[in-house]
Amino acid sequence: MKRSAGQDPTVTRTWRPATLAVRGGTARSEWGETSEALFLTSGYAYDSAGEAAARFRGEAPGMTYSRLQNPTVEMLEKRLALLEGAEAARATATGMAAMTAALMATLSAGDHLVAGRALFGSCRVLVDTILPRMGIRTTTVDARAPEAIEAAMRPETRAIFIETPANPTLDIVDIAETARIAHAGGALLIVDNAFATPALQKPLAHGADIVAYSATKLLDGQGRVLAGAICSGTRWHDEVLLPFVRHTGPNLSPFNAWVVLKALETLELRVARQSATALELARFLEGRVKTVYPFLPSHPGQALAARQMVAGGTILTIEPEGGERAAHALLDALRLIDISNNLGDSRTLMTHPATTTHHSVPAEVRAEMGIGPGLLRLSVGLEDPADLMADLDQALKAIGH
Repeated sequence: MKRSAGQDPTVTRTWRPATLAVRGGTARSEWGETSEALFLTSGYAYDSAGEAAARFRGEAPGMTYSRLQNPTVEMLEKRLALLEGAEAARATATGMAAMTAALMATLSAGDHLVAGRALFGSCRVLVDTILPRMGIRTTTVDARAPEAIEAAMRPETRAIFIETPANPTLDIVDIAETARIAHAGGALLIVDNAFATPALQKPLAHGADIVAYSATKLLDGQGRVLAGAICSGTRWHDEVLLPFVRHTGPNLSPFNAWVVLKALETLELRVARQSATALELARFLEGRVKTVYPFLPSHPGQALAARQMVAGGTILTIEPEGGERAAHALLDALRLIDISNNLGDSRTLMTHPATTTHHSVPAEVRAEMGIGPGLLRLSVGLEDPADLMADLDQALKAIGH
């Protein structure tokens, strides 16, 4: 493949985010295509046995196997790294593959992990159940309180893992202060940035070491494919992450990489519009039902969110009176908004975390996380805000709110 401006650091370092989202990482074949090519190949041919051996030794440029390198996947990785402000990025098959790889590549038996209490359900299972089975000790804390994080640190703590904004409670964690605590204790800070994306928040700029994504969500943005990504410095990527993924194989398919690559072209536009609508809906709902949104003055982390984020994001939560029964009744009364456990779609979606995304988390742990039986998560899409308000209005009236 010919080298293009999209992969030339002497050129891309002068480009702004909107340009990087369209052109960053692009490499063209000899055909000169304008849209990134889709390379559906599992392996590669070599001109000689010596060339094959040299590539596997890392002494010659070129690709060896699509579990390790693929031209389409590599373009996505380079674009994500540029958007994130990272030295390197690795695409994975799913968001959970990214979270698992980031943690398991970093931690070994005998190590200790400090994690925020508010995490996606499968991340909480990973922290509470799976990692301890591997001999990795874990402590969960209310990460909104830096002193709680600091108190949980041990000499063997190797990483801190947080989500901000958190799923689904929208807890806001101070990234810079958490990074300071991590580094003072010789640990790395890993941030799940799926709710914000690099369009709204860049954790590395605040001191984080590793940023992980479920690219299934806003990075794709249209509910089409599963994907994940990990952004980091080159040294950790090459010496820690790459050996893990090389032998465990959580790689992303070229087709899914191509879908996400094309979606990044509109990421900034989509997220800005969806965030504006989310704030409008949050203001509309706040007087009628308990509403949480990072940029509402009523949110305890609003000032911190405003420092770390460009906008409040595309997710808000509401909690009608009456617990699970009222929450399910509201969902059933919706006419436009879809009931779905996904988020970050162009379509507005609502889910009941306690019985879907976090159903595998014990009830007492859900309570500790701040997930009440009536909590509903609303992922705001690209529809007209007036239509969304009308649907929410009639659904709330249907349950007596």
